[in-house]
Amino acid sequence: MTRYKVGYLIGSLAAGSINRKLARALIRLAPEGLEFHEISFKDLPLYSYDYDSNYPPVAQAFKGAIAASDAILFVTPEYNRSIPGGLKNAIDWASRPYGTNAFTRKPSAVIGTSPGSIGTAVAQQSLRSVLSFCNSPQMNAPEAYIHFTPGLITDDGEVTVASTKEFLRNYMAEFHAFIGRVLTVLPRQAGA
Repeated sequence: MTRYKVGYLIGSLAAGSINRKLARALIRLAPEGLEFHEISFKDLPLYSYDYDSNYPPVAQAFKGAIAASDAILFVTPEYNRSIPGGLKNAIDWASRPYGTNAFTRKPSAVIGTSPGSIGTAVAQQSLRSVLSFCNSPQMNAPEAYIHFTPGLITDDGEVTVASTKEFLRNYMAEFHAFIGRVLTVLPRQAGA
């Protein structure tokens, strides 16, 4: 089984985020061929093109972590029918300045959980639009809008509902296969 380095971004900056619990569950349920590392964006300043000629070290490190990943997994809540502002800011940092977009040809997947019954569906559509512009090939199926109920996922990432656990395990297996397909057609460039 081919191994891939997957960077994951959690859209919420809250330590107790239910999307952080979902990320832990996804890592536990992923096939052995996926190696995970969180890419934090909590220390990034607000993006401005004034930084383009002299990126701050925190932004260089963030962008470098994305570039060093074979694929990116976004695990995000929905804020006001869109993605959290911090996540959008992070994407702006990674995709600028023009011609240095870290997401170009980088396989990605989007998932999220919410106490609401539509489980981040609108935020995911918003994020998919941004990632399309960033030229990131996206896993479009299976879609995963997780309705979070109390006790669904423990703090350490154990999924307590068998059908949800199996769905998430399959989602991660599909992501592994998707990464392989994308990188076969669009191989990593030297130095990327």
